Amino acid sequence: MALSFDPDVAAAAAPILAAHEGHVPPPAGDWQSRRTGFEMMLGEMAKALPEYPEVARQDFHATAADGSDILLRWYTKDGHQPGSAIFYIHGGGMIMGSVELFDRLVARYVAHTNVRFLAVDYRLAPENPHPTPIEDAFSGLKWLKDHASELNVDPARIGVMGDSAGAGLAAALALLNRDRGCVDLAAQILVQPMLDDRTVEPDPEIAGLALWGYADNSTGWGALLGDAAGGPDVSPYAAPARATDLAGLPPAYLEVGELDIFRDEVLAYARGLTAAGVSTELHLHRGSPHGFDVLAPDAPVSRRAIADRFRAITSV
Repeated sequence: MALSFDPDVAAAAAPILAAHEGHVPPPAGDWQSRRTGFEMMLGEMAKALPEYPEVARQDFHATAADGSDILLRWYTKDGHQPGSAIFYIHGGGMIMGSVELFDRLVARYVAHTNVRFLAVDYRLAPENPHPTPIEDAFSGLKWLKDHASELNVDPARIGVMGDSAGAGLAAALALLNRDRGCVDLAAQILVQPMLDDRTVEPDPEIAGLALWGYADNSTGWGALLGDAAGGPDVSPYAAPARATDLAGLPPAYLEVGELDIFRDEVLAYARGLTAAGVSTELHLHRGSPHGFDVLAPDAPVSRRAIADRFRAITSV
């Protein structure tokens, strides 16, 4: 039997798909059109979320490796879980997104878990190719460690988390942090992570159902890595699926949809983590494309996934 959308996800997606019927997607490599289109769509979806006024935001700044100023947004709520904090990296295919666009999504996590978050506004490719995004993230994580005392954060109870490309960067950050010895990370929470620059050949079973497609993926990786994308010399700090040693990483939570082009790379990464002795929780959501929880937040599959994330966050 052919794969298909979960009925509740399909119902929620129908108006969006209908609005784009007949739309010709931009060719591979056209990151400008993708940034404009996807950021407009992300902005509309974000407006559907509550503002969560009970969550306080405070902006700080870290200094990146090249001396640039990096925005960090600190989210707190009265009654927060003492001691723990999540360092969060937003999604966007390496080429789009911002702390502002993902503000309400992060606030939702804080509102429902009482766990504090620090979100990093890393610089985007292709204007800032690898290693700038991961180095920006590392600078933000180091800032959190250095300011842990004044923020009342236990350095042993810091987790890293991200969505999509941000989850790929979170996985890369866990590797880089292990190798540089900055923070004793308590967890890595990887939501539909973008892990492998070699995922560019269409899988006929899901190509027609994917909402983030193979041309999108080659565009994102090409922007980040240039001509190195898909070649033999890609760093695991850019594409974590390239890592040959996963030992010593923090416990991992991973989730991916059955109709997500990242599905197989996420399953492979989870197998690699377990083989390396890393405690790993994996969720494969039937009938779900990339970003299903944003597309259809009230669908039962989305409610289950979001509840699992809340549990993973509060366990840090």
